[in-house]
Order: sequence, then structure tokens, then C-alpha cells
Amino acid sequence: MDKLNKIYVEPTSRCNLSCVTCIRHSWDEPFGDMEWPVYEALINGLEAFPEAKTIAFAGFGEPLVHPRFPEMIRLAHERGLRTEMTSNAMLLTSALAEKLIDAGLDQFTVSIDGTSEEAHGAVRPGASLERITENVQKLYWWSKKKRTEQLGIASEPESVCCAVPSLSEFEHMLLAPMAHRADIEPSAPLKIGIEFVAMKSNIHELPAIQEIAAKIRASYIIVSNVLPYTAEMQGEILYNMGPTSYEGEGATFNPLWILPKMDWNRDTLKPLTKIMSQQPNLSYLDINLNQRNNYCPFVQPGSLAVAWHGGVSPCPPLLHSYTCYLRGWKKSFRRCEYGRLPEESLRAIWEKPEYPAFRERVRKFEFSPCTDCGGCDDAEKNELDCYGNPFPVCGDCLWARGVLRCA
Repeated sequence: MDKLNKIYVEPTSRCNLSCVTCIRHSWDEPFGDMEWPVYEALINGLEAFPEAKTIAFAGFGEPLVHPRFPEMIRLAHERGLRTEMTSNAMLLTSALAEKLIDAGLDQFTVSIDGTSEEAHGAVRPGASLERITENVQKLYWWSKKKRTEQLGIASEPESVCCAVPSLSEFEHMLLAPMAHRADIEPSAPLKIGIEFVAMKSNIHELPAIQEIAAKIRASYIIVSNVLPYTAEMQGEILYNMGPTSYEGEGATFNPLWILPKMDWNRDTLKPLTKIMSQQPNLSYLDINLNQRNNYCPFVQPGSLAVAWHGGVSPCPPLLHSYTCYLRGWKKSFRRCEYGRLPEESLRAIWEKPEYPAFRERVRKFEFSPCTDCGGCDDAEKNELDCYGNPFPVCGDCLWARGVLRCA
């Protein structure tokens, strides 16, 4: 039996924001929250998968909208699972932050698409960057406080711990050493990160994301390209999937560039950028940068996704049906579901003959290279491809090309 290592869970398809980059602009599906029997069936079903280590709460909704979300974290934590989540952080009050930390949250990724109120608000109308920053600082503070107590180190004075600190007080506590133990500052057990969707309109703000990362103690920054769900968003993409993007060992008409380790500075930036923009067939330190083409970051590492209604899909991008725009044409993706909880057990779904057969096709990745093709009727949907592969086909999956990234 194939190993299952990570589970993506969509607690809800509802959200408190309406971002211009959101998939909701291209679907007409109903919204809903995961019912508790569905979630219990998932957690109980993982007993058949002792190698499963991580549960990531993401999908296409805001997890904090779910009324029992802290309980979801707690149940997964009690079963020994590492718990991760992605959020816009607008609903992250101090009280909710405390509940998440007490429940056992291990990793928090916050979506930030600009380093100014104007830029972030243009992508996420109604969101406040200052409020988001303050909310994530509160989350880190609660995590640090719990870690301090676990290590048996005297906590901050009662007046500081019991009152909700202001933004400036948070920054002081996060960045300055603890007064009573200047030589030791226990790190918070919570790992914090930032997810940034890069577009033509906000890419100039990307370098300043480092300043926000320092304020919220983020240890990683994930940058993804945008997937246009509307025709208007096509003008925002920063990638061009041309014929030379198809992986190969090199030919007279498409030579392989083999590059050494080299500093990125004012002397090298312009020529290297020109090479990379004109010729994506590159090898860096003898590592072919195209090797992550035709690599599914979901199926190949051993993961699956569960929608709010209990449908089990092979990856988050196939949780819902939607339309998007690839290389100028409109493409329809149909949701792929191999079973539904709690009507069927997780193991029964995982072992259905058609599901392992699909996973094997993905590992081989012998799909037609739709992103390198001029297009045909088959390329307008993910139903089948010209190589004869059945639904779902993945030849133009931008996650498999490394263009799109998830936390």
C-alpha cells in the first residue's frame, strides 16, 4: 500500500474576505463547513496509516471561520499529528490565538500580498496589514509564553501576561531579550511563515516582506505565482510557459546552460537575469532546474486532500470545479473525488483500484505536455489528453511545473 504522509483538510469553503486572486470568482459551488462526524472519520481513519505525520488545514476557505476549528487542532494534536494552517489572520483575536496555542498548533502561515496597506488591500479588499501583523504577533507571544512556562522559567510580570499588549508592546517583547534571563530566550514552539502571491502589480514590494517577517518572527517566506481565475487577472502573471520550458538534456536548438555557484550582485544580476529569461533549460551546481517539472508536490510525497463535505481528492487543486486561464485560453477543471467520508473509510478510499492507478500515472507523469503545446480541444478541460490518459489529467498542472506553490 502506498504511504500516506500528509493530509490537507479544508475545514470550510467560506471566507471573511473576497480577494481578487480567489478561486471563488470562477465557481458556483455551495459554501459549507466540515461537520464533526466527517472530521472524526478522517482522524479515526488515520489509524490505518501509522506513517501519517502532518495535517495541514488549508483548502480554499479561511480555517478560522469554522466554529470548532481549535477543537480540530486539539484532536489532531492529541493523535500525535503535526498541525499546520494557512490563514489571512484577520479573525485571529488574542483569545482565539491562545486557544490555538493551547490546542497544539505547530505551524502558522499567513497570507500577505503586499508590504503597504494600499498594495495588500488592492489584492485583499477589507484586509488591514497592520491588524494582520498585530494578530500574528499575538499568536507568537502566546506560543512563547507557553514555551516559557513549559521550561519552568519565570513568566513576565502579571500586568504584562494578563493584559493584552499593544502593538508596540508586542514588538518590544518579541524583539528584546527577557529581562530576567538575558542570556536565554526560549524560542516559541510555533513555526510562523508568510505566503506571498507574486504579480506584476505587487512584485516590487517583495523585498520589503523581510521587514514584516522580522516583526512576526517568520522563519520562512513562500512565494507563489498567481493563477488567473478571471480574464482580467491574466495581465498579472510573471511567467510564460513556452516550448523551451519542457525539460530536456540539451540540443543544438535548445542548449543546456550549466551554471556554477555565483553571487547575485550588481555585476551578475543583469546578465544572469537575461540568460534565465531567455533560456529556462538550466543546470545549477549540476542540478537540472527542470527536474521539478513533471513533479507533483502533492501525490509524489504521499498526500491527499479532504474537502469540507468529506470528499477525498488527490490534491488541493482538485477539491473543486473551476475555470482558469492558461497561456491565453480558458480551461475548465473538474473536481476529482475518489470517495467521501464518513460513508466510506479512508483506507477503503485510498485503496480503490482507480486511485492507486492514478497515483502511479502521476509518479510516471506520462501526460501530454499541454503547457508546451499550441493547444487543442483536449486542452480545454482536464478530462483526458492526447496520450490517452483518462480523467483527471495533469499535463498542464502549474503546481507540477513549480510555477505555483503552497505552504
